[in-house]
Amino acid sequence: MSQEGYPFPINLQLFAEEKTEEATPHRRQEVRKKGQVAKSADLNAALVLLAAVVVLFAFRSYFLRVAEGFTKLVLGDWLSHPYGGENMEHLMAELVAAYFRMMGPVFAVALVAGLGANLAQVGFKITPESIKPKLSHLDPIQGLKRMFSRRSLVELLKSLLKIVIVSFIGYRIVSGGFDTLLFLVDMSVWESVEVVAKLVFKVGLGVVAAFLGIAVLDYVFQRWEFDKGIRMSKQEVKEEFKQLEGDPLLKAKLREKQRQFALHRMMHAVPEATVVITNPVHLAVALKYDMHSDRAPLLLAKGAGVIAERIKEKAKEHGIPIVEDKPVAQFIYKHVEIGQEIPPELYQSVAEILAMLYRMRGKL
Repeated sequence: MSQEGYPFPINLQLFAEEKTEEATPHRRQEVRKKGQVAKSADLNAALVLLAAVVVLFAFRSYFLRVAEGFTKLVLGDWLSHPYGGENMEHLMAELVAAYFRMMGPVFAVALVAGLGANLAQVGFKITPESIKPKLSHLDPIQGLKRMFSRRSLVELLKSLLKIVIVSFIGYRIVSGGFDTLLFLVDMSVWESVEVVAKLVFKVGLGVVAAFLGIAVLDYVFQRWEFDKGIRMSKQEVKEEFKQLEGDPLLKAKLREKQRQFALHRMMHAVPEATVVITNPVHLAVALKYDMHSDRAPLLLAKGAGVIAERIKEKAKEHGIPIVEDKPVAQFIYKHVEIGQEIPPELYQSVAEILAMLYRMRGKL
């Protein structure tokens, strides 16, 4: 809207409806398709770190044997060979193989832990939409907004908190075991490795426990911010309902058209009736029965008020007998649908009506 001719600028955003409604399931599905989900990267990192610490401590003997074998290979066999291009290639190959033998279990467990954490948070979902390049990411103004947003402030506070916690836990645990570290020079290699491994394991568990606490709080914050970000206004909820369920006015018109079509088809079937039973004024039902092909009388049409009058008029036009029987008419109108056979409890009553008609036709 142009603001020319106005003495003061008009901020149309002030008139925008607030987003106070919780996101509908359809809205959540739509944003999920775009890759927008409530997820804490810190929770993934904490679980991966926990898995790595546990594996390193549990397989410490295996790692030490691999390192020992590689050290003996380098200091024993390789020192007796001249350093040439081919020898260096073999040395590098052995180094890489030893590295993967040591770190392979750690990588495998960390991969499983990372995938498990992601699946637990958001489930399995491939969203190509989230990896599409967006020009808005190159906008410097939007970049500055993201830098000084609430999310960035929370990330900064989390990073500072992690540094403080890691430093504090590391200091407390190492200072508590400092007396033991002084005696490492008097221990064997395996004993010293065991002492250091236990100390590092304590530090790792302490850090992981702190990280998990931060990650849980971060996950709660991410859920809250995500739910707040996808809230909808009342108008948006109404528009979505119209899109999914259809405009109520259009649905009412469609139902009216369907009712008119059903009424027309029903009235078109009245001339095929054998008898019309009335209430005598308010109700009318049209039955068809052929003793050679039908198992029981079939309801072709029924109606009350104006529709009942139209059924009777149609019956008179085509010479269909009209019989007054209030109990039978009321029961059929309430309990039998068009196209259905009458229930067995009406066989006797309707049979008497049909027998009377057959006798009258016989006399005529």
